[in-house]
Amino acid sequence: MTSLNRLLQRNFSSSATAKASAAKIRSLSRNLYSEKDYNLLVKKFKKASEVDRFRTKDGVYELTVRRLASAKHFNLVEEILEDQKKYKDFSKEGFSARLIRLYGISGLFENAHKLFDGMPERNSPRTVLSFNALLSAYLHSKKFDMVDRLFKELPAKLSIEPNSVSYNIVIKAFCEMGSFDSAISVLDEMAKKGVNPDVITFNTLLDALYVNGRFSDGDKLWNQMQKNNVIPDIRSYNAKLEGLVGQKNMKEAVELTEKMKDEAVKLDIFSINTLIKGFVNEKNLDEAKKWYREIANTDYKPNNTTFKLTIPFLCENGDLDSAYEICKHIFKSGNYVDPSIPQLVVDKLMEKNRILEAKKIVKIGNHFKLSLPEDK
Repeated sequence: MTSLNRLLQRNFSSSATAKASAAKIRSLSRNLYSEKDYNLLVKKFKKASEVDRFRTKDGVYELTVRRLASAKHFNLVEEILEDQKKYKDFSKEGFSARLIRLYGISGLFENAHKLFDGMPERNSPRTVLSFNALLSAYLHSKKFDMVDRLFKELPAKLSIEPNSVSYNIVIKAFCEMGSFDSAISVLDEMAKKGVNPDVITFNTLLDALYVNGRFSDGDKLWNQMQKNNVIPDIRSYNAKLEGLVGQKNMKEAVELTEKMKDEAVKLDIFSINTLIKGFVNEKNLDEAKKWYREIANTDYKPNNTTFKLTIPFLCENGDLDSAYEICKHIFKSGNYVDPSIPQLVVDKLMEKNRILEAKKIVKIGNHFKLSLPEDK
């Protein structure tokens, strides 16, 4: 066999092995996603963790932990995360940092801190990576005062230099506490330390300031953002948009969408839902319908929030024709919607003696288990 043939054979073999490995991970992940029994889920997760490549899948870890935490099975969260400590990866800072953050997502901040404190015993370095994970754990656990405290105490103690991620976590904690002035002051500290704020820094502040009616501070921050050569993104604009709608300033909200077009910032579904919400609150049916139709000109589909805003408003204003058509679109497109929304349309149609249309909605939306009033 020539050297070229041997090389081709090795490459082919390596490629085939990689594909088989990827297929195995996908199969393991799908199996976990579909498992409804939480005890079995934990058992399968621990078994899957024996595969080296599986342990690199951050998304699967986070989704599993979030599912268990959402169901209040904190003991099971602890079981799968403690089980990870037996692997050689545990001595690596990145792996420990992930576990610290996952404990935080579950609200188990004490476990997170204990794991962080024990890293030196495993000869695992503690750099800004694990430091940020610890701050994040306390942020997720809503222990906002501890975020500030640890940020002040640990860097000097552990010879760690906070980076932009560290400062962003602290800013978020201050915003969650409603300490907006303290959050803004962090920008000055960043400047003194030579740490440049990024778009996440500014968006975190803009979200808090605009939504809480501090438009003057928000606009000052917007100007500072430009001075720092940080380009506003869709989230920046959405923060201002949400603030304007909250202030019932729909004229400026619509004007802002024109500015977004000029800046080549595309509206997303959050932008449009925010505008629909504003016009629903103003009881402006024509504008609410106009912005619902605008979704077709974006890369997005209406979501559950869109339907919860639009359909009851249409029914309330007697526009059952539009509500009926939207319901048919929901069933045809496979969009998710809370079953109470199409059920409302069925009930309103029956009230108006539009029985055939009500029956059609019940029939084509059979997977929602809708019912006619006489069936209830």
